[in-house]
Amino acid sequence: MRNKLKLFSLSILASSLLLSACSEPDKTKVIDEKFVIEAMKDPIEVEIHSLDELMALFKEHQYDSESWAKGNREVPRLSFEKVSEEWKHTSNEMPVALKKEVFFRLMAPLVLISNERILLERQEVKMASLDSQTLKALAVKYSVLENEQQAMTEELRTNLLTKVDIMPPSLALAQAAEESGWGTSRFAEEGNAFFGQWDFSGKGMAPKQQRKELGDYGLARFDSPLGSVEGYMFNINTTTAYAKLRTLRAELRANGDAITGMELAGTLDKYSERGQAYIDSIREMISYNKLQDVDEAYLSKDKLIHLTGN
Repeated sequence: MRNKLKLFSLSILASSLLLSACSEPDKTKVIDEKFVIEAMKDPIEVEIHSLDELMALFKEHQYDSESWAKGNREVPRLSFEKVSEEWKHTSNEMPVALKKEVFFRLMAPLVLISNERILLERQEVKMASLDSQTLKALAVKYSVLENEQQAMTEELRTNLLTKVDIMPPSLALAQAAEESGWGTSRFAEEGNAFFGQWDFSGKGMAPKQQRKELGDYGLARFDSPLGSVEGYMFNINTTTAYAKLRTLRAELRANGDAITGMELAGTLDKYSERGQAYIDSIREMISYNKLQDVDEAYLSKDKLIHLTGN
């Protein structure tokens, strides 16, 4: 097996709250936005040149299989810029279990960071006055208002809260693995596309076999994998096709129940042409890989780490 890991060129983005990513988020501590902004500055840079070095880093931060098996759910703050050409070849030479571990452990922080950003927005939506321009800007962003000159109401705030909410890490990780082939797809390599999102702007990456009846479409490209995760969550939170997911999520939250991947996966019949078969596949992915445990994960308070490699 190649030990050389031209796997990821990594950079750090921040988070601040020691929180569960999906277990009753409304009951967690208030997120310190100033800390989030400050934490993005001057991360510690660590060069990673091999798989052994990456696994050693995970172990150093108690983010390895042994620690996970003991119940530790703390996740260090890591983010990578892109999947390298080398990853497809390197991953094929790894044991399957190791490939999965590397993929999930590098993707999980992105999901938690994205969820934290959404929780910051949700916090603003809940606390802001109705005439707040920030609140109105969020309402426009999530298509609750057409423009910021319109008036907000409590009813519209409630509607906005159904959209500004997290995705269970187990579900996001399962879909990322399914849609990107564990990060080995051409679209993941060329455009950091981990979730198979369509793009009708003409700027997307064209699939080898296009369906003419759908028009000029491609796969959306992103500047980074984090951008792909955020794009996926925004797509789920705004597109009409996923209204059932948002309704169920709001019901779970209102009842004080955990927002889990297994529960929400059942609403994704429109995510893929495979319909129920896709739902079954995602649920099997979650169950087989024990991704339910990641729904209990939270971000550490440690200094940000910027991993680089060549």
